[in-house]
Amino acid sequence: MIEPDLDGRTVLVTGSAKGLGRAFTLACAGRGADVAVHYHTSEADAREVADRARERGADATTVRGDVTDPAEVERLFDGVERDLGPIDVLVNNVGTFAPVHWEEMAFEEWKRVLETNLDGTYLCSKRALPAMREGEYGRIVNVGYASSEKGMVNPKNAPYFMAKSSVLMFTRMLAADTQNDGVTVNAVSPYVVENSAEFPDELPRGRPASYEDVIQALFTFLEEDSDYISGTNVEVDGGWLPEDV
Repeated sequence: MIEPDLDGRTVLVTGSAKGLGRAFTLACAGRGADVAVHYHTSEADAREVADRARERGADATTVRGDVTDPAEVERLFDGVERDLGPIDVLVNNVGTFAPVHWEEMAFEEWKRVLETNLDGTYLCSKRALPAMREGEYGRIVNVGYASSEKGMVNPKNAPYFMAKSSVLMFTRMLAADTQNDGVTVNAVSPYVVENSAEFPDELPRGRPASYEDVIQALFTFLEEDSDYISGTNVEVDGGWLPEDV
């Protein structure tokens, strides 16, 4: 396992009360970071994650907010900065997954999938950047989806694939726009992870990606010496090649 030194860094992972976001947060706490545990509705779970982070020696706080609402994003960042200081590492992990055929999906659900995956990434990145630029250091990592760069789309959960493709375009744009600021912007794109909502009949290498597999990719971008790696997308998919791409 790559083990970056995050001592003295403040990390915010959106959607960190459960699942992959929780794993990211605790892994960063274990490498010396102070962590903000973000949640929207899962307050009890977020408090448990913060307690676990403190057991690993980290300063930790919990912050609530809907990442699709600019005012709530402002408040949640204000809360992190008040409790822990400026954010050095932002992981945009929030993204609703709704495995429903697009014609059967209610419009509000369609909007929510697009907004949580794309708008949340945009709003949180925009809010994090001024402090990163001022400190001449920042790491932004966006969570994509494997094969999104290949134009993958499926009638089942179409807005998710569309949003993730846009997240990767946003990642490359933001990397270009921050290349002189001490900031890197990259993406980690898993296929099926151990907590995924659905599992196909056949999986690459006979198993889903573990949290540790995805953390390995994240930690690559958080290494101090990875400051020339920006605009990159790492697919954590075991070699999966979808037939429909």
